[in-house]
Amino acid sequence: MTTPQDLKYTGEHEWLRAEADGTYTVGITDHAQEALGDVVFVQNPGIGRLVKKGEEVGVIESVKAAADIYAPLSGEIVAINEMLADAPENINADSYAAWMFRLRPSDPTELAALLDAAAYDKVAEADDAQDAEGR
Repeated sequence: MTTPQDLKYTGEHEWLRAEADGTYTVGITDHAQEALGDVVFVQNPGIGRLVKKGEEVGVIESVKAAADIYAPLSGEIVAINEMLADAPENINADSYAAWMFRLRPSDPTELAALLDAAAYDKVAEADDAQDAEGR
């Protein structure tokens, strides 16, 4: 499992990269794409949509399951990765390059709740342990 040190993470297995213009690029983690398996469909939120932290904003489907994508921060969706409509498998190839959407946060205090790489690794390890117990 790869967890880049320069990104922030959520407990819902999303990564965020701060951009120079104050926006955040969002995607799913390597751990999430491994758990999902072969990704076959991505539904991104609409550009201009105002979202609240924790709100369902999209769906990602694989050959094994479907998973909701949640807004990691409150704000406005300012861009989506349109290439995923035709090539959702790019998420499996490199989940950190195949971003899903960008948002401009409206509440900077929410940034403090994001996880660093070490904290996210603990979340992912706990999920793996829980999955192993459930088998």
